[in-house]
Amino acid sequence: MPTITLEKVTKYYKVQKKHRRGENRVEIGVEDVDLTVEQGEFVFLVGSSGAGKSTLLDLISGKVKPDKGTVSLNGKDLARLFPWSHNQTALLFGKVCQEQTLARRITVEENLRMAAMIGRRRFESAKHIDERIRKVLGLVGMRGTEKKYPGELSIGECRRVELARAMINSPPILVLDEITANLDDDNIWDMIILLNEVNRRGTTVIMATHASKYVNIMRRRVITLVDGHIFGDVERGRYGDVV
Repeated sequence: MPTITLEKVTKYYKVQKKHRRGENRVEIGVEDVDLTVEQGEFVFLVGSSGAGKSTLLDLISGKVKPDKGTVSLNGKDLARLFPWSHNQTALLFGKVCQEQTLARRITVEENLRMAAMIGRRRFESAKHIDERIRKVLGLVGMRGTEKKYPGELSIGECRRVELARAMINSPPILVLDEITANLDDDNIWDMIILLNEVNRRGTTVIMATHASKYVNIMRRRVITLVDGHIFGDVERGRYGDVV
């Protein structure tokens, strides 16, 4: 099972707005980050907006490459493992982005089928893919929504479908960016309980969140980011712990 290791990882972003001297401004996404996440951990990434949480998740999942340092899976450089297609990472990483990304003109079932085709096994039948879709929707409490369109669902229901899509290929790692944003307390708690159960079955969960109350209740590993740097990394931590 994969262990994620970041060694001296730095990611910069160029900002189009220019200084008075006519130079592009360069901002730090994350800088000089050392981090190891073992298979089966549940990790909360916390920090203010712009602290680097989304950048760190993108680096971990291979969506972006570091400008310096290496991101490795079991000691193998992630950039070299998947040099051609980010689709290949879907077999290892299930991702839910900060923005909702369901295609609104197709049904829930069709959204999940598109993701399932990436991880389709050789000779796997359409019937078996349908079974996978029903199973994962049942796991997130959304069975019976296959023929519905995202516009017919609430925000919380859409987030559950996005989680189902992330899990459709049974990846060992879930990378979740503010999956509880804009949800009420009941929906947040339901999502946390669901993720806890998924983690209990062996899936690594790495979750960026501002839901401080639920981070404090769960008492899992808490990594605090400040201006692109790891400011705290605490086992069984609370929101914002630095020691």
